[in-house]
Amino acid sequence: PLARFTTMRVGGPADLFATIHNVHELRAIVRFARARGIPLTLLGRGSDVVIADAGIRGLVVQNRAEGSRIDGDRYIAESGVPMARAATETQKAGLTGLEFGLAVPGTVGGAVWANAGAHDSDVAAILDSAKVLLDDGSEADLSAADLHLRYRDSRLKHHPGEVVIEATFQLAPAQPEEIAARLDEIRRWRRDHQPLGIPSAGSTFRNPDGDSAGRLIDSIGWKGRTHGGATVSEKHANFVVNDRKGTAADVRALVDEVAAAVEHETGVRLEPEVVFLGDWVGEAAT
Repeated sequence: PLARFTTMRVGGPADLFATIHNVHELRAIVRFARARGIPLTLLGRGSDVVIADAGIRGLVVQNRAEGSRIDGDRYIAESGVPMARAATETQKAGLTGLEFGLAVPGTVGGAVWANAGAHDSDVAAILDSAKVLLDDGSEADLSAADLHLRYRDSRLKHHPGEVVIEATFQLAPAQPEEIAARLDEIRRWRRDHQPLGIPSAGSTFRNPDGDSAGRLIDSIGWKGRTHGGATVSEKHANFVVNDRKGTAADVRALVDEVAAAVEHETGVRLEPEVVFLGDWVGEAAT
């Protein structure tokens, strides 16, 4: 089952599964799948996704392409580099701008794909360019403008055949001690406000304009609500957690119930930030 490859710890099997360890293997396996017409799903650290209990058809590739380098004030990372590692590597190099990555549970590729952000910053604020494998098999260096980065969105979400190979971030020099202090501040905030150490996909819903999903869910008294083995976290209402016995169906049903309750009580329709992957035929639909 794919559950062990995701932070929510739910999900059935893949028809085919492979792990790649560098960008050469990533390019090769994407082209292999395309040439044979095999549906392809890329997984980084398995955060921000809920995989169906029936699993995923086609080929699932776990991205472990984790090369990175510093070039002056730029940080160049392959798409499988964990964002938290990017934050600590750039701190040691005396480069500021990627501190928020410590609070992003996924990889560089996933962060670019979603324009991930936290703590008043996001990928759009620092991305210089991304090397992307296009639908036709060619590669292009796309600027942040080319990628149409918006709140938790990019052109990559609308062109599922495009795959991030690596990303270049434009950072700024700063004292490593000052950056380390900021990282410590983020660690403390996460420890105090988020359900760390419990299976979760991360933030469940996108924040609506001018408000926060967590505040809205808390305001209608839904902290602690459950469906099967899935629970709205008591610590942060925008996190759905799994008691390790929950199923993907439990998680999706609770997400749907939360969204319906918030809309009924406040008139605001919350949009999921988590992505539901796989074969959901017969399951609840969002």
